[in-house]
Amino acid sequence: MTELTEHVRDFARERDWEQFHTPKNLAMALAGEVGELLAEFQWLTPEQSAAVMTDADLGPRVRAEIGDVTIYLVRLADVLGIDLVQAAADKLADSGRRYTVEAAHGSVAKIVGDRPAGS
Repeated sequence: MTELTEHVRDFARERDWEQFHTPKNLAMALAGEVGELLAEFQWLTPEQSAAVMTDADLGPRVRAEIGDVTIYLVRLADVLGIDLVQAAADKLADSGRRYTVEAAHGSVAKIVGDRPAGS
């Protein structure tokens, strides 16, 4: 992750884009890229979405959009001084405390929060 962060940082610096990489702008760009990723899945059935990487047209597009999302997320974390791997590990540990295996195993209610499924 450190190598990717440095590569993305250098890429922005070489192009003098740091001036545009405010947290607000990066968060908005990240949201836009997530929207583009979602658009690739929008009308697919659950089965089609699970097999998307086997599709010669859709697979490369999904891969590219995930690349864009990753780049913007890495850049945003870098600008904010957040260790992305540590932030994810901390969040996973917190979720593990909130959603224990015993309480959450096989329950969609825990996936969507504390609301009952379907609400």
